Amino acid sequence: MKAGRGARAKVNSKAREKAKAKVGAKTARKRPPARKRVAASSKPRRPRAQALHPRGELERLLALRNDHPERLSDIDQRIHEEFAETHAVLVLDMCGFSRLTARYGIIHFLSMIHRLHGIVLPIIRANGGTVVKTEADNVFAVFPDVPPAVATAIQIQERLDAANVFLPEDWDLHASLGIGYGELLMIGDDDMYGNEMNLASKLGEDIAGRGEVFLSEAAHARVAGGNYEPRQIPISAMTVTAYKLLL
Repeated sequence: MKAGRGARAKVNSKAREKAKAKVGAKTARKRPPARKRVAASSKPRRPRAQALHPRGELERLLALRNDHPERLSDIDQRIHEEFAETHAVLVLDMCGFSRLTARYGIIHFLSMIHRLHGIVLPIIRANGGTVVKTEADNVFAVFPDVPPAVATAIQIQERLDAANVFLPEDWDLHASLGIGYGELLMIGDDDMYGNEMNLASKLGEDIAGRGEVFLSEAAHARVAGGNYEPRQIPISAMTVTAYKLLL
């Protein structure tokens, strides 16, 4: 009896092994070939959607605003959330453009602008400012607050006076500056809009004389101490209060 049982066990064991072999063969036939691994650095990257440049995004939102006046509030809020920042803004204007250009030509004046930038831009950056743009003989910069903007304006006038000691009189560098403070729409790294920028531009380009610095009322409110003279300035059928820095 025992021998018979052992023989049957061996037969059953062999049958099971054959069945396993058949299942394994079927699985092997169905299994797809292994994928070839590719190093991460050599995998082709899926192209990413290009975000609009801030200028393009602003233009898109303004077009949307023009097409949907019923959504003005929502679109204005979106523009404000994307672009509005609060800064002190400094606008510098180089004096004597018309006279020097008429006398020496535009190339001479461009070389003077180049010299001016070589003096002014490092001072702005050293005081924590950011040069947003330069246009012709103007420099536009922003600062976290008004005191470093005022310190920059003073240093600029001092450095220009020192440089002029070594230059012929008609080659002297002179600048007028306006400073404002408030909310601006910052368009990327190279443009900005805002009421305080407009005021700073007006003060720097039209009101201040050579060697002078004027602050808007909002900018003056951010300054503790200092020697300032209040002025009533007519601007576009309005009269605004500005403050001349007495150097």
